[in-house]
Amino acid sequence: MKYGAAAAGMLAFALCGALPFRVAAADHAGYVPVPAGMFHSTLSGPPDYADVRVEAFAMRDDVVTNAEYLAFVRTHPEWRRGRAPAAFADANYLRRWAGPLDPGSEAQARQPVTDISWFAAQAYCESEGARLPTWYEWERVAAADATRFDARQDPAWLAAILAWYGRAESALGVTGGAPNAYGVRDMHGLVWEWVDDFNSLLVSADSRNQGDPDKLKFCGAGAISLQDRENYAILMRVALLSSLGAADTTNNLGFRCARSANPLEER
Repeated sequence: MKYGAAAAGMLAFALCGALPFRVAAADHAGYVPVPAGMFHSTLSGPPDYADVRVEAFAMRDDVVTNAEYLAFVRTHPEWRRGRAPAAFADANYLRRWAGPLDPGSEAQARQPVTDISWFAAQAYCESEGARLPTWYEWERVAAADATRFDARQDPAWLAAILAWYGRAESALGVTGGAPNAYGVRDMHGLVWEWVDDFNSLLVSADSRNQGDPDKLKFCGAGAISLQDRENYAILMRVALLSSLGAADTTNNLGFRCARSANPLEER
């Protein structure tokens, strides 16, 4: 990750003046084991587009909600709105909340928390003894529908995801949707999600690398690096994540956490 130094600074900041402790997740949240296996990623993989191996891990069964994030900032005041340094969260951090400790009517308890930076999401996951999932971990679980571990060849399933992407912005739904084949909920249909390695998904000399203030510009040539160029849903996610910095926030981007099978990998 290119934010190694900044992440180290974040850890020092988070631990300053406080003893480390964990926040218990809400009752409905849990972690679902995902076995190791080979996965055909839409992104370019090793030479000759070979499948990638995803090691065993556990995925949080749903995205983090406003209620859960409120519990986090109550016990980690350094991450309250107005206190998190600009280097770790931009000016729109938690902007929909009525106050630093009051989500208000526009951010219901069971809705996904949004306007969260990568740094803030990572700090929350660490409070659960977890981390953000890698792109391959997220993509593998997101490829499942209710009965199949890989539904990506089903045009109807892909069309349903794209239909959600194409809807005009409206009030967020609530968590607790039907589980997919892995037992994980709401991978599609609520919010887009941070991944740990968001800033390494694409490497291209497009407008994002030229100081262009329009971060959402995405050069079409970036699609050349995708194995499955017909999977526009994945292309759109990659385009969004690749346009962001670690301190950026948006009103349709939330997160969930993951845990490695080997606890030492969390350190």
